[in-house]
Amino acid sequence: MKAITYQTFGPAEAVLRLQDLPETPPGPGELRVDLAYSGVNLSDVKARAGARAGVTELPYTQIIPHSAGSGVIAEVGEGIDPNRVGEEVWIWNGQWQRPFGTAAGSITLPADQAVRMPKGLDLQQGAILGIPALTAAHAVFSAGDVKGKTVLVQGGAGTVGYLAVQLAKWGGARVIATCSPVSFDRVRNAGADAVADYSDGDLADQILEANAGRLVEHIVEVEFGKNSEVDSAVIAPNGRITAYGSAAVMSPSLPFYPLMFKSVTLELALVYLLPPQVRLSAIEQINKAAGDNALSLPVAEVFTLADTAKAHEAVECGKRAGSIVIKTS
Repeated sequence: MKAITYQTFGPAEAVLRLQDLPETPPGPGELRVDLAYSGVNLSDVKARAGARAGVTELPYTQIIPHSAGSGVIAEVGEGIDPNRVGEEVWIWNGQWQRPFGTAAGSITLPADQAVRMPKGLDLQQGAILGIPALTAAHAVFSAGDVKGKTVLVQGGAGTVGYLAVQLAKWGGARVIATCSPVSFDRVRNAGADAVADYSDGDLADQILEANAGRLVEHIVEVEFGKNSEVDSAVIAPNGRITAYGSAAVMSPSLPFYPLMFKSVTLELALVYLLPPQVRLSAIEQINKAAGDNALSLPVAEVFTLADTAKAHEAVECGKRAGSIVIKTS
């Protein structure tokens, strides 16, 4: 099979190479998927660049990158229902704590990491589910039902935030989102009831005004360190902040007492480490929303496997309205 590999940290063009590798037959409890698309996410790019916090050495001698993808089950191992052969699936944690991910013609992995494609979504969209959609679904529903609540999505124009806006609205919440003014219409069209410029100095006041003066029950947070003061000002007593990023301020100071005296729950969410039942709950929410035609999963650009380095560079550049995926076959 054709696969993209790297054997050292570095710039995409310098370290990523296309080569032929043998397919791996599935062992007990495993299956092999002929991949159609591979999703490229910021975590994949950082891993290749050697920019993930605490990682100083390559964990494997050779890595096929990317943890999200989609395709068709081609072969199953012992203990797996043979009727799954031919099933369209999406992949989660493809290259998490494993050397070989989805930037290849096929992947062999534990059977539960290949999830049947939801009705209404195609394989290209399936490559977005394993990281962005799972992150968004967990971030929105980590405290349970949001119906009748107000959900603030910080960074509503980003890949995860855009999906979080849709999911929160589908879940029956009033949705307030922050983004840059150039994205206001796009985020409103995704379902936000109100939008605000994340760079405004009176952002907290704008959020409260958009919610008729009421504090918000739940916050989906992309930049906790940068937004912690605003979050602590607008979160309701016994509210919840689910933060999945803090890239701008990686060692944030915590407004401890403002949060403590509201008895706020702060969750730092990493999609790769969701417990099985929590992950299953997020998957179920994705399936239900997709079945209700409530999910739009825009793709900004599709690259060939040979152009994987360009795909990584597109993710690094940012400022895109959709995901970056690679056609692997």
